[in-house]
Amino acid sequence: MTSMNQTSATNPGHAPSWYAHSANDKRVRESLKGEHTADACVIGAGFTGISAALQLAENGFKVIVVEGERIGFGASGRNGGQIVNGYSRDLEVIARRYGPDKAAKLGAMSLEGGNIIRERVAKYGIQCDLVDGGFFAAFTDKQVREMAHVKTNWEKHGHTGLEMVSKADVGKYVKSDRYVGGMIDRFGGHIHPLNLVLGEAAAFESLGGHVFEKSRVTGVDMGANPVVRTAEGSVKAKYVLVCGNAYLGAMLPKITDKMMPVSSQVMATEQLDPKLIEELLPANYCVEDANYVLDYYRRTADNRLLYGGGIGYGGQDPANLTGVIRPNMLKTFPQLANAKIEFAWSGNFALTLTRIPHMGRLADNVYFSHGDSGHGVTTTHLLGKILGEAVAGHAERFDVWASLPAFPFPGGKTFRVPLTVLGAWWYGLRDKLGV
Repeated sequence: MTSMNQTSATNPGHAPSWYAHSANDKRVRESLKGEHTADACVIGAGFTGISAALQLAENGFKVIVVEGERIGFGASGRNGGQIVNGYSRDLEVIARRYGPDKAAKLGAMSLEGGNIIRERVAKYGIQCDLVDGGFFAAFTDKQVREMAHVKTNWEKHGHTGLEMVSKADVGKYVKSDRYVGGMIDRFGGHIHPLNLVLGEAAAFESLGGHVFEKSRVTGVDMGANPVVRTAEGSVKAKYVLVCGNAYLGAMLPKITDKMMPVSSQVMATEQLDPKLIEELLPANYCVEDANYVLDYYRRTADNRLLYGGGIGYGGQDPANLTGVIRPNMLKTFPQLANAKIEFAWSGNFALTLTRIPHMGRLADNVYFSHGDSGHGVTTTHLLGKILGEAVAGHAERFDVWASLPAFPFPGGKTFRVPLTVLGAWWYGLRDKLGV
């Protein structure tokens, strides 16, 4: 998710988000200085990197994580906080592209990310406001039919938590007149994402791991024992895991040429009357709609409405962060016309051309994962664990992901944004026309 000029007054180095304001742990870790050695060095302290580091530490590896900014600085600490199962393309699309065998293998993993989150929250006592349940909201009968089709296909892969919702029952989940039906996912849910990644980082540290903040990587020397370099230090390791996603920069073009940063905007209202927020979202499920450029929203633990949406290909922020999403919020909930917006922020996620995560190796002992394409909360946890498995010598699941083809965006860095915007305009037009 884009780095903004503003930072949180109460949590320096983070975007001015409600998450940074309400973080449980605001400690600033030291920067990397001098020469260090480790079994594995992880670049990036977001969900992917911390998930991988924790997986390795639980298996006895000495691990160092280097982070250019703060733990959870990027999309991991700024997103909508929704546990949405699956991937950015559904399993039927994956079967059509890559064959039924690959779809079956990815389908078998499609609920694991959410399970990993719940297991770690329970195991390490992480306080991150975990609530179960998600609702997919449909504007048109066509979207309802598409959801029913996805439900049928997903059930073939063992997902038993889905249930269609009629127009008459929408009000059990969302008090809004905008929707004609939808689908609930009882295995979905929502969390405070920054507190989740901070809690996972603390769990990693409790097992002997080290996280160095404000330690931007300047280069990686490949070799039998690769060296990760920063301005003031280095880490010599047996393995390197590159987990920078949209904030990796141009350091490793073999990775970054196959992804594009995309911004999304999020805002949080003032604390609302508990009766009002319970009326708007009675079941306390998180919600996302079914449009191509979608809105997503949920209740927070302190009775705010957290509402997100909008899109900026190339990672560009709009001049007015709430200019797109506040009008959409009022279409959904006109009752909030007088509600103050207390926090507004933006952030980048990494988009691939296929909308499928890109995993692979830059060398025999240098692994990477990026490009979760808007479904990162669960997928990063899964793929981080799989990176840890691969380093530990169990690369079967890693090899499945690494075998999926990845391509640069048409037009290169010069034309990738206008071409993608054109495609998004077309799908957005179809949403508006209901076709």
